[in-house]
Amino acid sequence: MPSAEGTSVHEERPVVRPTHQDEMAEAGSELIGGRSGRWTRLGSTALTPVGVIALVALGMFALGMVQKLPCYNWAWFRGAGSQYTHACYSDIPHLYVARGFSEGLVPYFDRLPGDMQYLEYPVLTGVFMQIASWLTPGGSIQHREQMYWMVNAGMLMICAVIIAVCVARTHRRRPWDGLLVALAPAFALTATINWDLLAVALTAAAMLMWARGRAVAFGILIGLATAAKLYPVLLLGPVLVLCWRAGKWRELCLAALGTAASWLMVNLPVMAFAPEGWNKFYTFSEKRGIDFGSFWLIITQRTGITIEVSTVNDLSILLMLVLCAAIGALTLMAPRRPRFAQLAFLVVAAFILVNKVYSPQYVLWLIPLAALARPRWRDFLIWQACEVMYFLGIWMYLAYTTSGDKHQGLPTEGYQLAIILHLLGTLYLCAVVVRDILVPARDVVRRDGSDDPSGGVLDGARDVFVLRRAVHPPRHAVPAVEGPRVEWGAAHGPVAD
Repeated sequence: MPSAEGTSVHEERPVVRPTHQDEMAEAGSELIGGRSGRWTRLGSTALTPVGVIALVALGMFALGMVQKLPCYNWAWFRGAGSQYTHACYSDIPHLYVARGFSEGLVPYFDRLPGDMQYLEYPVLTGVFMQIASWLTPGGSIQHREQMYWMVNAGMLMICAVIIAVCVARTHRRRPWDGLLVALAPAFALTATINWDLLAVALTAAAMLMWARGRAVAFGILIGLATAAKLYPVLLLGPVLVLCWRAGKWRELCLAALGTAASWLMVNLPVMAFAPEGWNKFYTFSEKRGIDFGSFWLIITQRTGITIEVSTVNDLSILLMLVLCAAIGALTLMAPRRPRFAQLAFLVVAAFILVNKVYSPQYVLWLIPLAALARPRWRDFLIWQACEVMYFLGIWMYLAYTTSGDKHQGLPTEGYQLAIILHLLGTLYLCAVVVRDILVPARDVVRRDGSDDPSGGVLDGARDVFVLRRAVHPPRHAVPAVEGPRVEWGAAHGPVAD
């Protein structure tokens, strides 16, 4: 019996089913009975794609929690080495004590004992941590640490489902792309290492709002996400250059104002009444040295040269500016306006690649963006394989460094190879996204004639400003609606094609 997707009254065109377009998705579907058919309909008599994706996300998150069981039961509390050899480390239980939550201290307002005087997380993440501590039941300190992790895991599980659902709904005709998020192995492995899923969930919701043409809601959510983690503000860069090319200045201004308003709403109270505590996140980020996962660490370890933190900061900022300028030029020179998700992925990936630290949970920032930018199972799984290898590599390296004379684990040279592998995996995905921008016919999202399903007001919009090299119409894709173009440096105004 054929699927009812093609006749759904909710869509003008049939929903894209990956098992009919993607060779790896088709091969993988043999495990559950073959390509999608009547059980993937959008009606009320069967599970919707979004419902399936939400359930899969819950199941994978639960598997990630099971993977942490050795640490939950004993390894967090019996020396450092065991939590590394079992690859189940998490910041959450350790910071429950180290950041004063076990003593009832208030983040940003109460000074902490030791070197870390205040909580070093953005305000909204601090609120998240504080709420979890209020929900943590009493008992011995070990029991409370366990329960604090469990409460946070429950809250982060909600974030994980929100992320998967938002990704599934961002491209109206491609809900099954949300399975890339739900089934991502690195997602399950790193979800409860830290509190990054809060910012990722807000960012995924923001992208959904932008796809629906709600610029103010997008800005508000980006501001909230930036109040939880710094990276989401980078998405305003792609919005800027895309709105520039399409002439959508009103939507850009609304998004920027919404971002500023919501960020200030969260931060102003703490800025006013606990300025020193509020500023700790920014001073800590500035003074933090070269750390795990970055190419800077390989340079220092291989050369033995110590690079000053200020020098690394300056070079990282410079490299980021160069890469952002390159992404901007690519946007204005591409034969067809890039999709918002493609640029969002590229700019966040650039930020991570040049940063002085590339923690294993940072992959969470990229997974939803990658699923929207390049929804191709082969490329996604190649990247995920590199990230899983790095996940194992960093814990085995830490096991090696904490094993003393036993030297159990991965030595320095092996860890450097793991870093190179996960950097190359990210660069590979960046490369195929750039190729899709330059050759739109290679973009799987656009093969059915779509323009930018996650672009909101940009979807099908006319170009009003492009650089000279973009004047020539695309030869390898169904062209979007074209309008007057501006030639770079032309004094006579718009020139019609």
